[in-house]
Amino acid sequence: MSSIPSDLRYTREHEWAKQEGSRVRVGITAYAQEQLGDVVFVELPKVGTKLTAHKTFGVVESVKAVSDLFAPISGEIVEINADLPNTPQLVNQDPYGRGWMLVVAPSSAGDWDQLLTAEQYEQFLSESGH
Repeated sequence: MSSIPSDLRYTREHEWAKQEGSRVRVGITAYAQEQLGDVVFVELPKVGTKLTAHKTFGVVESVKAVSDLFAPISGEIVEINADLPNTPQLVNQDPYGRGWMLVVAPSSAGDWDQLLTAEQYEQFLSESGH
């Protein structure tokens, strides 16, 4: 299994969240992109869209499947990855880096504490047979 970055937090739906000052960057995990296979399309909401934690915010489509994206936290989208519409394969190539999806201004500090640590996410993967 690919290594799970320890400075990020995770959801059980395989999204990651990274605190960057008062903002949170969001993407999908290496595990998620491995399960999806080659990503061919990413549908993201517009800047200014309000997200609700655990609710869908977009879709990632691969050669194998179409998968909903779930918000790890509530807040307002302040930036989206403008490279993804033209180069969705960045999600496969660099899921924790250039394949990020959006940046959120969180509306509830408590959401962060509900996310899984790297250790908890790794344990979740092993317990669920991944």
